[in-house]
Amino acid sequence: MKSPKLIFLYIFLLSAVIITMMTMHKYIRPELRDYKEIKAEGILRIVTEYNQSGYYVSGDTIEGFQYELCRTISKISGLELQISPEMSLAESFKGLEDNKYDIIARNIPVTSKIREKYLFTDPVVLNKQVLVQRTAEANNSIPPIRNQLDLAKKTLYIPGDSPALLRIGNLQHEIGDTIYVVEENRYSSEQLIIMVAKGDIDYAVCDLQIATVSRNILPEIDVDTDISFTQLQSWAVRKESTALLDSLNYWFRIIRDNGTYDNIYKRYYKS
Repeated sequence: MKSPKLIFLYIFLLSAVIITMMTMHKYIRPELRDYKEIKAEGILRIVTEYNQSGYYVSGDTIEGFQYELCRTISKISGLELQISPEMSLAESFKGLEDNKYDIIARNIPVTSKIREKYLFTDPVVLNKQVLVQRTAEANNSIPPIRNQLDLAKKTLYIPGDSPALLRIGNLQHEIGDTIYVVEENRYSSEQLIIMVAKGDIDYAVCDLQIATVSRNILPEIDVDTDISFTQLQSWAVRKESTALLDSLNYWFRIIRDNGTYDNIYKRYYKS
């Protein structure tokens, strides 16, 4: 029969081994996935927003601007799609870093700061952020704001992780006054636009594309006041996924040259 001291020593050593393995696992990064690994598996892992700009279910079909682009790329590349909806851009970037996703397929404004951490495709869209407000007819004859100076002391609602936050911060410095910002993690841009139309809130800021689509079905809203300049917006991949980036840009050139991109864009943003 083993002595209590020996049993204690075994338990101590076993615990030390388990703790060491858990600590090492925490710092070992999963195998990086570039085009070679993706091709071998045959699956392209994509994360996008759950909305009309990204991916959504309409009846018994799946639609969305980004989804249509992804589906076209799937046909060209022969890769199967694995699409995950995620509204948080921060969570999408975290999933990209953890190799959970290969591509963030959403309209991401490309800045010099964000380029330091990720690679971006050639521009997918030219976009800008606009102020969503009610028309005079839907707002007791109060005219919409047209001068950005008039945003002083106003409260603007934006979705959580919205790139508009940085732009509004810069705009405060430009006008020399305070603009109050509410980040709504519970609501998407489309939901905030509906809240403006109903009078629950007065102002929201979102991408022009989403605002234009919403105006087609919500005549109460006005989206003609710009908050930002026109920006290049692209998809993101990991810094190490250089071969995947080259492939994506090649596939995008194909769908632009054969007119597929224009047809998809018009379907969602020019109706």
